[in-house]
Amino acid sequence: MRVAILAHEQFPDRAKTALGVLRYADHDVVGVLDRENAGEDVADFVTDVQDAPIYEGMAALEADAVDALLIGIAPIGGGFEDSWREDVRTALEYGCDVISGLHYFLSEDEEFVRLADENGCELRDVRKPPADLTVAEGVAGEVDAEIILTVGTDCSVGKMTTTMELADAARDAGHDAAVVPTGQTGIVIEGWGNPIDRVVSDFTAGAVEEMILEKGDDHDYLFVEGQGSIVHPAYSAVTCGILHGSMPDRLVLCHDAGREAIHGYESFDLPALKTYIDLYEGLSAPVSDGEVVAGALNTTGLKDDDAAREAVDEYADAIGAPATDVIRFDAADVLEALVGEPGV
Repeated sequence: MRVAILAHEQFPDRAKTALGVLRYADHDVVGVLDRENAGEDVADFVTDVQDAPIYEGMAALEADAVDALLIGIAPIGGGFEDSWREDVRTALEYGCDVISGLHYFLSEDEEFVRLADENGCELRDVRKPPADLTVAEGVAGEVDAEIILTVGTDCSVGKMTTTMELADAARDAGHDAAVVPTGQTGIVIEGWGNPIDRVVSDFTAGAVEEMILEKGDDHDYLFVEGQGSIVHPAYSAVTCGILHGSMPDRLVLCHDAGREAIHGYESFDLPALKTYIDLYEGLSAPVSDGEVVAGALNTTGLKDDDAAREAVDEYADAIGAPATDVIRFDAADVLEALVGEPGV
């Protein structure tokens, strides 16, 4: 599928859905929409993802050059900015589907619904959960697969990226591994999943358990995409729901090098790393034996590889487990801690 990705004023640093699709999805990205960087290319900013030209808006693309417009931004609160409306309108007039991971459902916007009907398009709100979800039964731990969950010290520290990279590394090493996506970016990449942060609170663990049961007997390892942080003043509930619903065997603690306060809530300092380990393992204990056995450090903010390597080594020492930056460095030591010897 040929897609354009909307990322106005956020690319690349704050457009994690856009970057996730560029790095992992099978889509042919024909352009990124970003008014501030129009005329540049993706490779001018990020070199290890699919390259594409950057345009000022959807109208700069030919109607027959694209099949879908993807909203590639995941702002706090998941709202829709009215400045994006013209691009969505143009996409629908072109006959393109529109894929959104926002909390604002495009399929409930009267103008977009009318244009989609008139032009035979689909409005796909990937954050709209199924209607038949229910409470967990506490049986995720009974599946054949080993369950590995990424957890974080904060939001936007690299849990989705770590999940994808470790699953890929496990498959490359000969293991039968699959990803369990729990957020909008993972769902767009994998083509399935439950948007856990949109699920009724009582059904959060059940929505995760449902996915574990669906895939758990078909694979040896399930890498579950974590969300939020157990100490986050807004998003801790979804973090706990995923932890209990997945009943993990192992945990990977993800952190952003140099971050000292919670993103978007800077009046809240990040606790000590040991606090996170105690919290995650303590909350896991009643339902599973999940322990933090590895770490992933996001060193994007460190330009020098030597400084990044030093930061990773310090992080590994601090958490008492092997660690890496899954994009910048090799994941072999971390993978060994998670899955052991290569598969056969």
